[in-house]
Amino acid sequence: MKLYGAIDLHSTNSVTVVINEQDQVVYQKRLPNDLSLIVQQLSSYRASLQGIVVESTYNWYWLVDGLMEKGYRVHLANTAAIQQYNGLKYTDDHSDARWLAHLLRLGVLPDGYIYPKEERAVRDLLRERGELVHQRTANLLSIQSLISRTTGNSISARTSKLSISNASMECCPTRISS
Repeated sequence: MKLYGAIDLHSTNSVTVVINEQDQVVYQKRLPNDLSLIVQQLSSYRASLQGIVVESTYNWYWLVDGLMEKGYRVHLANTAAIQQYNGLKYTDDHSDARWLAHLLRLGVLPDGYIYPKEERAVRDLLRERGELVHQRTANLLSIQSLISRTTGNSISARTSKLSISNASMECCPTRISS
């Protein structure tokens, strides 16, 4: 009998579900985020498991790596590409995990790429750098806009990059005392 697993991962716990080929739940439980406990709970289904879907959240590395090291076939769900199911009035973590397992069973799960461990640090640093550059640009534009709005003078991007405080003194020679 073929089985399909899914884990709805959260910061402190995970909902683990195993379904069969008829979409019947064989196992379902909320577990603390403890790799050895999760592996232990899945061990009796290991031979029949066709794969385990892990929801791609901010903290998936430890779980995906641990399951892969134990020999499980792991899929990382691309949550942005998954269509929400229709017809359910109420959803919860258990139904989310069942839905992921169902998509895996049907072969229509949008997979996310599991970056090799060795490359993740560089990717994460580049993402963080990109966010910081974006934030810096937004801050500079906000200050330029503020100076232009309050004084009618504008400063160039070059000037603002060199020294916002000097530029603001040039544009606004009178200081506002507190």
